[in-house]
Amino acid sequence: MTHPAFSRAALLLCALPRLAAGEAEGPTPEKARPVPSAVVEVAAPLPQEPLVTVTDPKAPRQPVPAHDGAEYLKTIPGFAVIRKGGTDGDPVLRGMAGSRLNLLVNGEQVLGGCGARMDPPTAYVFPESFDRITVIKGPQTVLYGPGNSAGTVLFERTSARLARPGWRGTASLLGGSWGRNDEVLDATGGTPEVYVRGAGTRSHLGDYRDGNGNAVHSGYTRWSAFGAAGWTPDDDTRLELSGSRSDGRAAYADRSMDGAKFLRENLGLTYDQRHLSPLLDRLEVQLYRNDVDHVMDNATLRTFTPTPMAPEPAAMNPGRTTEGGRVAATLRLAEATQVVLGGDVQANRHTFRMSLRQWSRPEETLPRLDDAFFRSIGLFGELTHAFTPADRLVAGFRADRWHAEDRRSQVQLTMMASAPDPTAGQRRDTTLESGFARYERDVADGAMTLYAGLGHAERFPDYWEAISKESLASVSAFGTRPERTTQLDLGLVKQTGALRASFSAFYGEVRDFILIQSNVPKPAMGGATRMATVARNVDATTWGGEAAATLAVTARLKAEGSLAYVHGSNDTDHRPLAQMPPLEARLGLTWDTGAWSVGGLLRAAARQDRVAVNQGNIVGQDLGPTGGFAVVSLNGGWRPRRGLLVTAGVDNLFNRAYAEHLSRNATTVPGFVLQSLRVNEPGRMAWLKLTLTFG
Repeated sequence: MTHPAFSRAALLLCALPRLAAGEAEGPTPEKARPVPSAVVEVAAPLPQEPLVTVTDPKAPRQPVPAHDGAEYLKTIPGFAVIRKGGTDGDPVLRGMAGSRLNLLVNGEQVLGGCGARMDPPTAYVFPESFDRITVIKGPQTVLYGPGNSAGTVLFERTSARLARPGWRGTASLLGGSWGRNDEVLDATGGTPEVYVRGAGTRSHLGDYRDGNGNAVHSGYTRWSAFGAAGWTPDDDTRLELSGSRSDGRAAYADRSMDGAKFLRENLGLTYDQRHLSPLLDRLEVQLYRNDVDHVMDNATLRTFTPTPMAPEPAAMNPGRTTEGGRVAATLRLAEATQVVLGGDVQANRHTFRMSLRQWSRPEETLPRLDDAFFRSIGLFGELTHAFTPADRLVAGFRADRWHAEDRRSQVQLTMMASAPDPTAGQRRDTTLESGFARYERDVADGAMTLYAGLGHAERFPDYWEAISKESLASVSAFGTRPERTTQLDLGLVKQTGALRASFSAFYGEVRDFILIQSNVPKPAMGGATRMATVARNVDATTWGGEAAATLAVTARLKAEGSLAYVHGSNDTDHRPLAQMPPLEARLGLTWDTGAWSVGGLLRAAARQDRVAVNQGNIVGQDLGPTGGFAVVSLNGGWRPRRGLLVTAGVDNLFNRAYAEHLSRNATTVPGFVLQSLRVNEPGRMAWLKLTLTFG
């Protein structure tokens, strides 16, 4: 399945697009929020439709409820996280990391600033302040921006029109081992015509201990605030102005610096109009701006030891401003045919400054230097056509015009050395195309859906690949070629009966896969040799899949399980594709009376010996084989009255000492003992959570 086989002509034949089921709610009348169940979720809900999983981030979960976006996604089959301590890991879907996974926050693009990926986009996501998280696996939609070769994740807030004046919302408190404490408040109030919404979160954890009782440099404190005001003159109209601000600190066990600042400021405007005419069913318009100001240093959260070469602490201060917008129109061409046509634009400017004398000259006193600018303008269309009530075609096409500028004059090779940028001032312009076609068929009187889809996604090199890395032949990787993924997805979804199940399998070929390779010898000044990290294009093949099921053994006893596997090959180097997570299984058992629940979770990961040391992605490279592990956790829930829920759990019940295969390389931190090659995970952790739903 190469790109020629999935030609532009074939894409154009299916270029009329659809409104994907599960889109964010529009300005429809208010619906009462379901009363929270006493059950603690140990597995993500099964897909509601082919390749789409929708979850409620406010529902209690085990392991301990997630504090950032990556930790939440880790509970969904097919996802893994590249770990580096207590927070801000990088999500991986089916072995694909970085910008191969398209992440949108309320429809907005959020991009981190750190060239070493200290602040991935999910570092700026606070899951419990959202109403819904939607995952679309594979290149099987074109509605939400370019480059989604692995999939798309939507962190969404819904804004239903209030049925009557008043207030509603949720609040929660969580306490746990190592000083873990979370506080969340999310409330909406107003009248049917106008509303306001506010949400605030705070999460804190001290340095945790692994299963051997050794402290890991991993503490963090994070907070966020969100506010919105909206106008809903009728059931079909919504105009909303929103803003948010968040910040925090985080200690890391995998590097010589910590995150001293994660400031994000956001402003957004959304207009949503439904049922304008028999033809025009919906019109969506969105504008937004995101500013990220990130500081990393080696003194705020760790002990600094002066040396002759470094008498003072060092600090780096990258920043990024992302501005964008989207317009989409949903057309109902016939009773069985719906199409979404639209366009989106996104531009981001990256800046950087660094201080090697932080006490005498803080980085705030230095001028910011532009080092990169990216812009994409896309047009898309997606079609849903029902041949019969049981047979559907879903297809889409998008074209994106990319522009990139290398604004550096020097390339920073190390903290102390730089070199002239050979691509300084260069610009790149290219048009990339993506599309898909999927056939769905309902069988067994609609109890099961079978599907098969072919998708193609072309992805432009991101900042971390084109700017923060070198190439094999140069100190600049600005000329790295775009990545082209063609993938077959097939499977089934069964949503009724005592046994509910889903199965999905995929096979993908990636041309010009952007591989990151570390410890590449390069010449240095004076004839010496230095070790560099480079971006290079290779061809790759991936295949695998996920299976999940829930079985109602009795009216009160439920069993659930999932299995996920991915296999990757570097066809150019004739070796395994790096950073592939191992086979992982989850098995949960829950007893639920309605007011009470008890449950358990077994998570097991197999040995991974298909590795390519020093190769990987923009986040991390393979360190070597890992052994398997199994972790047992227990939980319970109690609902004393409507709207009040108490949940508790013990994670890693047997205090197992282990590290994930996808982990960054552990490093020596003053005051901490280096325990292993990788960053060890937390040992036994107990937690208690109180959730109140009101209004």
